[in-house]
Amino acid sequence: MNFSSNFSAPFIKRPVATTLITMAIFLSGVVAFRFLPVAPLPSIDFPTIAVGAGLPGASPETMASSVATPLERQFGRIAGVTQMTSSSSFGNTGIVLQFDLNRDINAAARDVQAAINAARSQLPADLPGQPGYRKVNPADAPIMLLSLTSTNIPPPQIFDAADSHPGAKTCPGRRRRPGFQLG
Repeated sequence: MNFSSNFSAPFIKRPVATTLITMAIFLSGVVAFRFLPVAPLPSIDFPTIAVGAGLPGASPETMASSVATPLERQFGRIAGVTQMTSSSSFGNTGIVLQFDLNRDINAAARDVQAAINAARSQLPADLPGQPGYRKVNPADAPIMLLSLTSTNIPPPQIFDAADSHPGAKTCPGRRRRPGFQLG
């Protein structure tokens, strides 16, 4: 006889005992799980600020060199910046600043505003407005985006059907943008 048949034989011969042992192991696991000291998902709020600026008609290269670079130089002088990422596209540039966990987000926002004011003289004169900033929570980013299309139904009717679905009303991250149009 081989080892596997000898190991299984007592469990096959005594099904009631096997069931009781299985239930005891399961229940002890459930009880032990409740005493685990670690939270499943720790709550960490990274102090993050997003800065945006627009220059209509400017190429990504122009946005990077004449708008993003002066701002990045000033933001690099702010204490507690752990990460800085920027992206430039046609007419827009965005810079995301992440700070130390122990940094107060309101103090960081004041420092960002001061850095924007200091960089204003180095920005293009035809910039329509001063770069803006907002406090951001990276954990609020959507985990899934859905897109609805149809060859038979026009986009406004698709939007109305999705908006009237009962699950759409309970979605916590759902925001309806004013003036939003499909098509």
